[in-house]
Amino acid sequence: MRFVRQLALLLIVALPLCTFAAPDRPEITGIALVRLRVGNMDASRVFYAKTLGLTQAAKGCFSSAKTATCFIVNSIQQLELIPSDPGENKNAVEAIGYHVRDANAMRAYLLARGVKCSEVKRSDSGDKYIEVQDPEDHRVLLLSPGNGTMSSVAISPLSNQIIHAGLVVRNRAVEDAFYQNILGFRLYWHGGMKDDETSWVAMEVPNGTNWLEYMLGISPTADHHTLGVMNHISLGVMNIKAADARLINNGWKPTEEPKLGRDGKWQLNLYDPDDTRVEYMEFKPAQKPCCSDFTGPHPGPKG
Repeated sequence: MRFVRQLALLLIVALPLCTFAAPDRPEITGIALVRLRVGNMDASRVFYAKTLGLTQAAKGCFSSAKTATCFIVNSIQQLELIPSDPGENKNAVEAIGYHVRDANAMRAYLLARGVKCSEVKRSDSGDKYIEVQDPEDHRVLLLSPGNGTMSSVAISPLSNQIIHAGLVVRNRAVEDAFYQNILGFRLYWHGGMKDDETSWVAMEVPNGTNWLEYMLGISPTADHHTLGVMNHISLGVMNIKAADARLINNGWKPTEEPKLGRDGKWQLNLYDPDDTRVEYMEFKPAQKPCCSDFTGPHPGPKG
C-alpha cells in the first residue's frame, strides 16, 4: 500500500510536465499584407491602380475600416491603404501581416513564450488572425487563410508578389530576440554601402522566401522623406527593364533608372504621393552580392 501511494504521488508530480509542455511554433509561410498610411487617399488610389496596375478589391479586404482601400497583389497577398494626417511624421508602414498555418496555435505558442497578443479575431475576408507588437512597437498581424475571396481577381502584369517590406529598426539585437528567437525568422542577407558595414538586414520567414528588412542606423529625428525611403515595400519581377517600360507606359515619369543593388539584384525605385518607396526588384541576383552571401532560397513568381 505504501508503494502504491508513492507511485501515485510520482504520477501527480510528473503529470503537469506533460500537460504544460510548450507548443511548437506553427509555420510562417510569407507576407500576407502590408498596410500603408497615406495622406491623400484619392491620389494614392490613382498611383497604385493606374501607375502600378494593381486591382482595387471590391470585397475581401482584410481591414474592417470603412476608410481603408485595399489592392490585390495576388490571391494570398494584398496592399492596404489607410488615411493618415499628412502632418504626422509617422512610419509609412502601419502593419505587416504574415501567413501562419493556424492562428489559434500561434497564439498558444506566443503566450507560452511570454509574448502578449490579442485574442483570435476574424477579418472581413474570413481570415483568423492575432495582433502583436514587436519590441519596437511595429504592428504585426499573424493570420491563417479565410474563404479565398481574392482568388479570382485580375493580377497586375508588373508584379505578382510582395517579396519584402522594410522597417526602420533601432536595435537589431532586440528585434532579433523577437523575429529570430521567437518567430523563427532566419538571416537571408546583410550589407551596407560599404563592405564592412551593415545597414540592411534581410530576415526571411522560416517557411517561405519573403523577408522583413531591418533598416539600421537611421536618425531618430529623420524627416518624412527619409522615413518614406526606409519604410518601404518591394515587389518582385522577372525582368527589371520590362517593368520599367511598363511603368512608363502606365504614365510614370522616371525619377531613377534601374540599377544593381548591393545585394546583386536589379532594382527600380518609385515613390507614391506620400514619398513612400515602392521598390521593384528582380527575384534572383544577377551578380555576387557585397558584404555577405545569401543564406536562404530566393523568391520566385507565383503561379
